Amino acid sequence: MIRIGQSVDIHPLKAGRDLILGGVRISHDKGLDGHSDADVLVHAVAESILGALALGDLGTHFPDTDPAYKGADSLLLLAHTAKLARDCGFRLSNLDATILAEQPKMAPHIPAMRENMARVLNCDVSQISVKATRGEKLGFVGRKEGIAAVCVCLMETDR
Repeated sequence: MIRIGQSVDIHPLKAGRDLILGGVRISHDKGLDGHSDADVLVHAVAESILGALALGDLGTHFPDTDPAYKGADSLLLLAHTAKLARDCGFRLSNLDATILAEQPKMAPHIPAMRENMARVLNCDVSQISVKATRGEKLGFVGRKEGIAAVCVCLMETDR
C-alpha cells in the first residue's frame, strides 16, 4: 500500500529571530516567527507525512498553546512524526519539497538540509529532494515578508 501526503507551511519574517530551515541556521537579518523555531521546511515535511497517514496536522500533535513546544527544534517534531509513521507500519519512499523565499539564497544550504532530514527520517539522502524558488517580487514572499514551503511525500507499507 502507498499513501501520498502534501502540505504547505508559511511563517512571517521577524527581526531578532534566527532563520532555521531544514535544521540549518542560515545567516540573515531576520528569522521566521512562530511558537517553535518556525522551520517552515521541516513543518511542511512533517505535515505531509501526517497527511499521508491521516494523522492530523502539527497543531494536533504539537499545539502552539502548549508551552512545552515554545522554541522547539522542529527536527525533534519531525522525529516524533517519523516514529508515528513507523508505529503505523509505514516508511518514507521519497519526498519533494520546495522553499519559497526571496532571500537569502538557499542553494548553498540545501545539501545540509537534505542530510538533516534524511538522518531524522532514517532514510537515504537520495529519498529527500529540496529545491528553492524566489517570489520574483510578487506577493508576501516577493516582498520579503515571509517564507513558505510546500512538500509532497510518498509513504509505503508492506501491510
